[in-house]
Amino acid sequence: MSHNNSVNVTHIYKQFGNKTAVKDISFTIKQGEIFGLLGPNGAGKTTIIRMMTTLLHQDTGQILLNGYDTSTQSRLARQQFSVTGQSAAVDQDLTARENLMIFGKLNGLNHAAAHTRTTELLTDFDLINSADQTLATFSGGMRR
Repeated sequence: MSHNNSVNVTHIYKQFGNKTAVKDISFTIKQGEIFGLLGPNGAGKTTIIRMMTTLLHQDTGQILLNGYDTSTQSRLARQQFSVTGQSAAVDQDLTARENLMIFGKLNGLNHAAAHTRTTELLTDFDLINSADQTLATFSGGMRR
């Protein structure tokens, strides 16, 4: 895999009983590239994302996230990936800083590392001045 590619999905398939949910899908996402996974209801988008995030295993094919195989290196692969959906999975009664600290700890960071990473993210997303406000005061985009 080229080190410029963050995601390589190669000939993945997924069946549920007699229903084929994903059939021979392949794509590559380069580092820094913006990528959209589009399709009608029932096209397999959610199934693909679940396979990429190791919530489901593909029946055949390969998924590499920054070089880590989701089938054989799932823990390392999960550390390479973040997903945001239509609705934010956050606690609106906590501050931005508190929510990020929780996610850091859920991802295996110790307190000091979670604090450092939280500050980096708040700065990167230009939210450092809002870090100690509850998320109930944020717009939907700010929450995500």
